[in-house]
Amino acid sequence: MGREFGSASARWCHLTGMDVKPVITAVSDINPKAMEWFQSHMPALQQASPDYSDVLANPMVEAVYIAVPHNLHERMYRDAISAGKHLMGEKPFGIDKPANARILACMRDHPDVVARCCSEFPFFPAMQQFCGMIESGVFGRIIEVNAGFLHSSDLNTEKPINWKRRVETNGEYGVMGDLGMHVCHVPFRAGWFPRNVRAVLSNIVAERPDGQGGRIPCDTWDNATLLCEAADSQTGDTFPMTLKMQRIAPGEMNTWHLEVKGMKACARFTTRNPQVLETLDYQAGKQDWKQVMTGYTPVFSTITGPIFEFGFPDGILQMWAAYLHELVHGAAIRKFTGTVTPAESAMSHELFTSALESQRTGATVPVGVAA
Repeated sequence: MGREFGSASARWCHLTGMDVKPVITAVSDINPKAMEWFQSHMPALQQASPDYSDVLANPMVEAVYIAVPHNLHERMYRDAISAGKHLMGEKPFGIDKPANARILACMRDHPDVVARCCSEFPFFPAMQQFCGMIESGVFGRIIEVNAGFLHSSDLNTEKPINWKRRVETNGEYGVMGDLGMHVCHVPFRAGWFPRNVRAVLSNIVAERPDGQGGRIPCDTWDNATLLCEAADSQTGDTFPMTLKMQRIAPGEMNTWHLEVKGMKACARFTTRNPQVLETLDYQAGKQDWKQVMTGYTPVFSTITGPIFEFGFPDGILQMWAAYLHELVHGAAIRKFTGTVTPAESAMSHELFTSALESQRTGATVPVGVAA
């Protein structure tokens, strides 16, 4: 993901009308080969160090992107915030609820630091239109919400294990820590908060190759289905909300989706068909699904015309434009054009912690409201 950001910064001229530009001046990685890519492709790079504290001590560095395993989030995020560096972090923003709470406490001690969490999928043009529908209240009373992030990265049982498949580095959340914030981003921003959760978590592949000829335990949850009773923060109305996160999803590649059913309208979007927003209006007793072809119409305008297609790298570019806009101007353009806030990350930890308890007990577990 560091290289994804590096590539996005190199494409910054693709954006039009931006009054801020990222310049990558420093990089840190304990693997020298990982730093070689930046040294080869980032002409403005002035510092490459295996010690991230060197980067935090660099007065030229104003903001940092930290894309590391979850067990390193707390220490590195707090160090960056304490050093006065603005932060873009990765989900889940701390390996567990206590780690997340300590990161947020550090932020309260440094209120001038702007810290956010990555989540690029809401920046697809079709999703921005979808979010506009949510913001304008066209759905009426919410009947049901279904959201998910499904991919097949672990469908191959002979894929060697990595840090995301170990509790010590990924955390007990498993797939929820890996994919969950992507699924929660829009519902939380909409003010649809889970009151309780009944979770079914699956550890489907119990061991994997270690890359050295042996096999070792794969002890994280591969798939998670969370059935929540959610409440609309504006009206108090409750409704079922199903959130799915799967690393083993046959038939999928990297599919993010959202469906909202309301008393006045419905809508659904999936990255399997990224150009299309489907909407359902109830008029004269008829129920007609419509397909809206959104084209390349992102929040931050680009040199690409609307007739063309939008994809994952474009979502990354738009997300970073949104973060830097917020960093410079102090606020997002609109409600759904902002990146994930630390408070939203805290809510995800409340949900995932309750989901772990639900899996252990087989019960529906209350979800606390994060402070």
